[in-house]
Amino acid sequence: MHLYKNVLMDTLYRRKWFIIFILSVYRRLDPVEGLKCYCNSQSESCPNETCETDGFCFASTSRRDGRQHYTFHCIERRSLIPIEHPFTCSTTRSKNESVVIECCDNEDMCNRKLRLELPPPEPESSPSAGTWHVIPWVMGLAVLFTCAALSLWWAKRSRNLMKRGSRPLFSGEDSMCETRHPIMGTATIRDMIELTTSGSGSGLPLLVQRSIARQIQLADIIGKGRFGEVWRGRWRGENVAVKIFSSREECSWFREAEIYQTVMLRHENILGFIAADNKDNGTWTQLWLITDYHENGSLFDFLTARTIDTNTLIKMALSIATGLAHLHMDIVGTKGKPAIAHRDLKSKNILVKSNLSCVIGDLGLAVRHNVAADAVDVPSTNRVGTKRYMAPEVLDETMDTRQFDPYKRSDVYSFGLVLWETARRCGALPDEYQPPYYDCVPSDPALEDMRRAVCVERRRPNVPNRWHSDPVLSAISKVMKECWYQNPAARLTALRIKKTLANIAEGEQVVLKM
Repeated sequence: MHLYKNVLMDTLYRRKWFIIFILSVYRRLDPVEGLKCYCNSQSESCPNETCETDGFCFASTSRRDGRQHYTFHCIERRSLIPIEHPFTCSTTRSKNESVVIECCDNEDMCNRKLRLELPPPEPESSPSAGTWHVIPWVMGLAVLFTCAALSLWWAKRSRNLMKRGSRPLFSGEDSMCETRHPIMGTATIRDMIELTTSGSGSGLPLLVQRSIARQIQLADIIGKGRFGEVWRGRWRGENVAVKIFSSREECSWFREAEIYQTVMLRHENILGFIAADNKDNGTWTQLWLITDYHENGSLFDFLTARTIDTNTLIKMALSIATGLAHLHMDIVGTKGKPAIAHRDLKSKNILVKSNLSCVIGDLGLAVRHNVAADAVDVPSTNRVGTKRYMAPEVLDETMDTRQFDPYKRSDVYSFGLVLWETARRCGALPDEYQPPYYDCVPSDPALEDMRRAVCVERRRPNVPNRWHSDPVLSAISKVMKECWYQNPAARLTALRIKKTLANIAEGEQVVLKM
C-alpha cells in the first residue's frame, strides 16, 4: 500500500511539470495580437464584424442618394501613405461636405464609437428678423474701418509727397501701381509657391496641394514609362505635367514625392515640384505627381529631333552640371539640405526649358546622405537604374553601397554619357542621334551585355575626329573623358565639372541666362 502511494505521487509530480512545460511553450509560440477593429463589410476579411490590423481602425460617413452610409474597417500599416499624415485619414469636414473620414488606434474597437455625421445641406431661406437688427451695426463698423484705412493712406501719401518734393505722384517708378502682390484668386502656381512657403522649395503646403490636384484637367498624354504615364494638364490657364503612377508603383511614387519635398531642394535646374495626390474612384487608384511643364520635352526627344550650336551645348551642359552639383551638395543648418544622389541620370530624365537650359527630373531612385548617422537612405523600391547608363562599379557589383560618395561618382559617370549624347548633335556636321554604346550592345541591352562592354572590354563611347578641330567640342570631350574613368575615385566631382564648364562658357562669351 505504501509503495502504491509513492508511485501515484511520483506520477502526479511528473504530469505537473509536463503541463507547466507545455504551457510555457504555448506562451512563446502564441502570436501577439494586433489592433482589433469593428467592420461592417460583407467579406471574408471581416468575420464576426471584427478585423485585425497593425495600422489604424477606420470609420467614414458618405452621402449617397440623399442618405448617409457608414463604413467601418481596418487599414494596414503598409497602406498609410505618407505614414505621418496618411491621405486615407486626412479628409476633414471643412474641406468635404459629402465624405467624413477618421482613424484611431487608441484601443480595440475604437472606431465603433466614431459615429461621424455630415453637416445637413443648408436650406435657402430669407434673412431672419434678427439678421436685420445686426446689419446696421455691421455697416457702421465697415464705414468706420474704411474711414480709418483712408486716413492712414492719406497720412502715408502726404509723407511721401513731402519726401519727394514737387515730383508728381504718378510719374515713373513712383506710381501707385509699381508693386502688385497677386491674390489667390488670380495667382499663378509660381506665385502661390512663393507666397505660401518659406522659400525652401518643397512645393505647395499639403492642404493646398490636395485642393489644386482636384482642379486639374488632363489634356493629352506626353510620355510613357515603366512607372506609368505622363500627361499635360491645365490648371487656372497654366500647363502642368502630371506623372501618373500605377498602383503597383506606389513605393516609387511615394519616394519621389518625398525626395522632391526635401528642404531647400528647389533650384532652377531641378524640375519644379508642385503637388502629390492620389485619385480613387472605388475600383482603382491613380497616384499623381504634379510638376512644372516644359514643352520641349526631354533632352532625348530634343536631341532626336534637332541639332544644336556650341552656345546651346555649353548652356545645356552647364545647366545639367549645376543641377547635379546642387543635388550632391549638402547644406548644413537646422533646416539644411542633405546631399542627394540621382542614381538614374540619363537624357530621358532631363527636360529642356524654353530658353534651352535643362532641369533634372525623375528622382524616384534618389538616395540621401544622413550626415548624423553617416548612413545612406536607400529607397525600398525594387527598381534599378537604366543599364546603358550604369557605372562599371554598379555593373560588376563592386560599389560600396554603405558609403554615399560612390553614388555621387556613379552619377558623374552617367553625366559623362549624357554629355557625349549632346555633343554628337553639335557642330557644322553633326552626327545623327545615337544612345551611348549603340555600336557595341543591342538596342535593349541586358546586364551581361553592358558588363562585358564596360567592365571586361573597358570600352567607352567613340569621340569623333572632327571634335579635335573645334575648341569647344575638344574642351567638352576632355571633361566627359574625366567623368567616365574606370576608377571611380579618379572622376571629377559635379562641382568641379560645373566650374570647368563655366570657364569654357566664359571663354566663349556664352550668354547663360538659365
